[in-house]
Amino acid sequence: MGIHLNPGAIRLQEALRSEIYVDKSGMLNYLNKVFATEQRYVCVTRPRRFGKSMAANMISAYYDRTTDAAELFRGLEIVDDPHFEEYANHCDVIFLNMQKFLSRTHNIDKMISLLQRKVLRDLIREYPDCRYFDKTKLARSMEDIYRQTERMYAFGTEYVR
Repeated sequence: MGIHLNPGAIRLQEALRSEIYVDKSGMLNYLNKVFATEQRYVCVTRPRRFGKSMAANMISAYYDRTTDAAELFRGLEIVDDPHFEEYANHCDVIFLNMQKFLSRTHNIDKMISLLQRKVLRDLIREYPDCRYFDKTKLARSMEDIYRQTERMYAFGTEYVR
C-alpha cells in the first residue's frame, strides 16, 4: 500500500466513526453501472463543505483492491446493490489530491512532474518484478503493468485499462 497507490480505507474509517457522517454510498451504485463503459468519466461537484473529499475517500476505499469492502461498508446502502461484490476491491486505486501537489510546487509543470514521480514510486514499489520499458514515464509504466497483470487502475471515478 502506497501513499497514492491503494491508500486503503483510513480516511473513510475516520468519517464512518464521526458523529456527522451521512451515508452517501448509494453513489457507488451509479459508478458501478457506468464502470468500464463510455460513461465512466464522472465529475463529482458540490459547494464547499458538502462532502467532496468524503465521497472521494469512499470511492477510493470501495474500489481499492487492498481493503475489505464487505467489512468496511457493512450496514451502508451500497451493500444492498446486487453488484456490490462484483466491483468492490476490483482495482488498483490512484488517489491524488491536486491541491496538495499544487501547494508544494506553485507551478503547473513542476506539479505534474512531482505527481508523476510520486505515483511512479508507488507503482514500482508495488510491482518490482514488472518489466518496464521506461521507469521514468508514468503512462508507459502503467501500460507495462496492465499488460503484465491485466489489473485495472481507478483514478477517483475514472478507470483506465
